[in-house]
Amino acid sequence: MKTYFTRNLGYSTISPEQFEKLHYATLDILERIGVNVFSEEARDLLKKAGARVCGDRAYIPAALVKEALAGAPGSVFVRNRSGRRAMSLENGRSYYGTGSDTIDVYDIETGEHRQAVKQDIVNAAILCDALKNVDFVMSMGLASDVPSDKSYIHQFEAMTLNTEKPIVYTAGNLSDIQKIYEMASLACGGEEKLKEYQYIILYNEPSSPLLHSSDAVDKLLFCAEKRIPVIYAPAVMLGATGTVTPAGAIAQANAETLSGLVMHQLKARGAPFIAGGGAPPMDMRTMVCSYGAPERDLTCTSLVALARYYDLPVFTTAGCSDAQVFDQQAGLEMGFSLLISGLAGGNLIHDIGYLGIGKTASLEAITLCDEGIGMVRRLLRGVEVNDDTLALDVIEEVGPGGNFLTEEHTLDNFRDAILTPKLLNRQDYVNWKNAGALSYGERANRKVKEILAGHKVTALPDEIVSRIKAVTER
Repeated sequence: MKTYFTRNLGYSTISPEQFEKLHYATLDILERIGVNVFSEEARDLLKKAGARVCGDRAYIPAALVKEALAGAPGSVFVRNRSGRRAMSLENGRSYYGTGSDTIDVYDIETGEHRQAVKQDIVNAAILCDALKNVDFVMSMGLASDVPSDKSYIHQFEAMTLNTEKPIVYTAGNLSDIQKIYEMASLACGGEEKLKEYQYIILYNEPSSPLLHSSDAVDKLLFCAEKRIPVIYAPAVMLGATGTVTPAGAIAQANAETLSGLVMHQLKARGAPFIAGGGAPPMDMRTMVCSYGAPERDLTCTSLVALARYYDLPVFTTAGCSDAQVFDQQAGLEMGFSLLISGLAGGNLIHDIGYLGIGKTASLEAITLCDEGIGMVRRLLRGVEVNDDTLALDVIEEVGPGGNFLTEEHTLDNFRDAILTPKLLNRQDYVNWKNAGALSYGERANRKVKEILAGHKVTALPDEIVSRIKAVTER
């Protein structure tokens, strides 16, 4: 199994005293202000457990939060579609994947900004299947060429038929998730195998501020019952659906997550639950939600720290940009967020390849993030110190004024010691010019096309493919 352990390089947004203040502020919100729950089943679960329920409003006591945290697992182990261990969602291990449900894409052939279609989701899944540093896949597009009420089903089909990697999926309602569950069971050999593999994870959201819609809760409770991992991640917006001050928005987002956890654990104690979320700001000049703002990184990493405080696996975001094209702004914002999320120790880090404030997908941007993730992982791996890496005998043999280029020790170790990127330019000007003077964007575009033309995904048996497609069309 491929696993990445994150070293603690000292990045922390919250002090021990602030942890306590945020925690008790969260409990105060839940018990005194409450949350609206638009699910009769969930309200009944809360009431029977001791919460005060008045109409749609539920006031959740601290004891229920404590009990839910005690029951939720601190680790979630995820396999790929074929049953091989792929991700260990636990403290210190980080995995990266794409975002989901973009309205538009940049066409890799024409460069045109256009609506996403199902083939774009297929292409993104194939690309991610081939890229070494992409660990899981989300649907990079809302398929505009299928019936809108079937879009999530078609998107899941496109992913599960075109990558072996774990899938984080979205669904509109309970009917969607039931069909996706059926398709995933077919892909891995039945319901029991699916429970064992856990190769799918639902991405689900409360509605900020402090609302749990009937659809969100239906999906949450379904996953609890089936013991399928579920992310319940608020998307609070500073100054709009949350306070403009990060502290209040973080406490509110935490209250939304933990109230979801309480309902989830009341339905099935010990079922796998993944916390997380973020609070990007509304830009007060443009009234848009900024994906590239430092406040987004600040609140995301703060919620990662809170999840660590509670010993919960955590979902967060990186590799995204407000830039409308794949340009220098995109590279700056994507690289910065990839590093910050890695340093913070998020488990599932999604949104690589997002442009245009989360509305547009770029396959070239995914390839940039793949290299960026490799750089972050090399940094977090740190310096290994042992007799072989110290190489004192080699230093003695070379001596003052020598060089190490022809030494056998260099030949044996350079591939592991020095990261070798595939697309970043490390040529001098003359050689770069003679090789075509290609920009990074042009090299990334070529790489995407090469992968789509040549990469072969491990295919499911024809009979299973037909049965999965039959569910899509049913």
